[in-house]
Amino acid sequence: MLALAALPGLSVVLLLLQGISVNASPAPDEITTIGTTRYACKCYRGDRCWPSSNSWAILNYTVNGNLRAVVPDPAVCYNTFNGRRTYNAEACAEVTRKWTDQNWQSDRQVSAHWILWTNTTCLPTENPDDSCTLGNLPEYVIMAKRAEHIKAGVDFARRNNLRLIIRNTGHDFLGRSTGFGSLAINTHALKDVRFVDRYRGPGSWTGGAVTVGAGIQGRELLTLAHEQNPPRVFVGGECPSVGFAGGYIQGGGHGPLASLYGMAADQALSFDVVTADGRYVTANSAVNSDLFWALKGGGPSTFAAVVSVTVKTFVDAPAAGASLYVNFTHTVDQELIWKGFRAFHNLANHYIDNNMFAYYEAFPFIFRVRPFVAPQSNATRLAEILKPLYDQLQAEGVPYDSEIKEYSSYYDLYIDLFEDEVSGANTLVGGRLFTRRDIAEHGDEIAAAKRSIVQNGMIGHIVGPGVNLPVSDTAINPVWRNGSSFTITLYEQPFGTSWEEKMAGEKYLTDIVDGPLRAASPYGAAYVNEGNLAEPNWQTAYWGDNYPRLLELKQKWDPLGVFYARTTPGTENWEMLDEGKKLCKRV
Repeated sequence: MLALAALPGLSVVLLLLQGISVNASPAPDEITTIGTTRYACKCYRGDRCWPSSNSWAILNYTVNGNLRAVVPDPAVCYNTFNGRRTYNAEACAEVTRKWTDQNWQSDRQVSAHWILWTNTTCLPTENPDDSCTLGNLPEYVIMAKRAEHIKAGVDFARRNNLRLIIRNTGHDFLGRSTGFGSLAINTHALKDVRFVDRYRGPGSWTGGAVTVGAGIQGRELLTLAHEQNPPRVFVGGECPSVGFAGGYIQGGGHGPLASLYGMAADQALSFDVVTADGRYVTANSAVNSDLFWALKGGGPSTFAAVVSVTVKTFVDAPAAGASLYVNFTHTVDQELIWKGFRAFHNLANHYIDNNMFAYYEAFPFIFRVRPFVAPQSNATRLAEILKPLYDQLQAEGVPYDSEIKEYSSYYDLYIDLFEDEVSGANTLVGGRLFTRRDIAEHGDEIAAAKRSIVQNGMIGHIVGPGVNLPVSDTAINPVWRNGSSFTITLYEQPFGTSWEEKMAGEKYLTDIVDGPLRAASPYGAAYVNEGNLAEPNWQTAYWGDNYPRLLELKQKWDPLGVFYARTTPGTENWEMLDEGKKLCKRV
C-alpha cells in the first residue's frame, strides 16, 4: 500500500485537534457551471478544498492508524502505480487466481464483486507494462474496527465536503459502494454477534433475537445461529457472501425464508448508527422511530451508517429442497425449454402459498432451478407441492431432471444447496418485481417477455414476503406485500467501456431488456438493491406511496447529503459530472 504522510508528533496532533470542532461547518462547495446550470460539487483532489496531508494524517491518528491510501489489488501485476514500483509476480499470481472468489473479494479494502462501476482501469494482467489507475475506486479507506472509526470518517467527510462511501463486503451489483475521489469507510471487521433467547423490547416481540455488527455476512451468521441451543434461523439472503446488516437490510432484503416470515427489514428490532451529523444514535420503535422506519428498507447508504442491527430469530426446523434442470443436455428445442419455464413460472403463486422460495437461472438453452426451498416441510410434502409442475412438464413433453431432498434443518439445506457466486462480472443490472395479480392475469405474457430477452440472461427468485405478513410498518415498497416473483436482468458490457457507452447501455437495458418485463406486469414494481439505476419513475417503482415520507426524512436526517447512493431518496438533484467522476448537486 502507499504510505500516508508521516504523522506529526503527538503534541502537534493534539494542538491541531483542539482547533477542529466536530460540528464545524463543512468546507465550501466547489461551484461548477455547465451551460446555464450551476452545480455545487463534492471536493476532489486538486480542488482548493481538498484536505491537506496533515489533515489526512490527523484522521489516520484519530482512527488508530486504520486509514489507507487505496491501491487497487491488481496493481501488483503492473510495473508501477502512481509512479511507484508495484510489480510482484507472486502477489500478481495470487490476485489473478482469487479474482473471481467472492469471499476473497469481500475481505479486500474496496474491491467490488461486480466491477463495471469501478471503471475497470486496473484488472489482473499478464502485461506489466500496461497502465493501472484508480479509476472510480476511492482515494482513501478507513478500515474501521469500531464505531468511533465510523464516526471519525463521517465527520471528516462532512467537514471537508468529501464524497463518502460505505463499503462492507463489496457484494454490490450497482456500484453504490465505490465512487471516484471518495473516502470509503470499510465496516467489514465489525463482526460482533450476540444472541438472546428472549428479546425484552422495546416493541411487542418477545422471541429470540440477535444483534450483529455491520460486517457480518450471511453464511457466517447462519452458522453461528445453528450453533445456538436450540439452533436458530433468521431471514437472510440467498447468496452466502451478502453483508447482512448493511445495504441488504436497508434496501429490504429478500431471501429463502421470506415467504415464511417476511423481508429481512421486517425482522429489524433496533439499529445503532452514526448519523450524518456525527452522532451515535439508537433507532427503534421507542426512540428515533422515524429513522427506524426509514432504515427498514428506505435505501442503502442513505440515512445513516449502520454500526449494528438487532433482528428476530426463529427456531430452526426440518426442511426439504429440490432442483430442476431443463437445458441443452435434455433438448436443444427452445420451444420445449420455454414450455418448461412457463409451466414453472406460472405456478409462482402456488409455491409461495406453501411458504416456498425458489432460485432460478435462465440463459439460452439453459433453465435451472436450484433450489426450491420448502421450510418446515419434508420430501413427501414437497413432492405433493411440485406435482402440478411435474404433471404439466410431462403433459407438454418437456424433458427434465429433478431431485427432492430432505434435511434435518434449514441450515443443512442451505449449506448443501446454495452455491457461492463468482465475482468479476462487468455487467449492467436491472430487474422487475411481479405481483400475484401479474402472475395470475399475465403469466404467459411474462414468460414470453422473459423469453424475448433471454439472450442476455436472467436470475430469478420466487418469493412472497406478504403471504404471512400482509401488512408491515417498514419503508419497503408496499407492492412487495403482493409479490410473487422477482427477476434480475443482465446486460454484459465489454471491458474498458466509456461513460457514453455505459449510458447507452443503461438506455438499452431500460428500454429493450427491462421494457418488455414492465409492459407485461402492470401491477409490478422494482427493487432498490437489485434494480436498474435508470429505472423510469424510480421513486415510485422502488418505494411506491412511501417515497414522500422517505424524502422528508432524508432532508431531516441528512440535509447536507453526506450519504449518497444513486437512485435513493433525496438524490433527484444530484448528478455525476465529468464522465461519472464528480458528484454534484444542482443549485
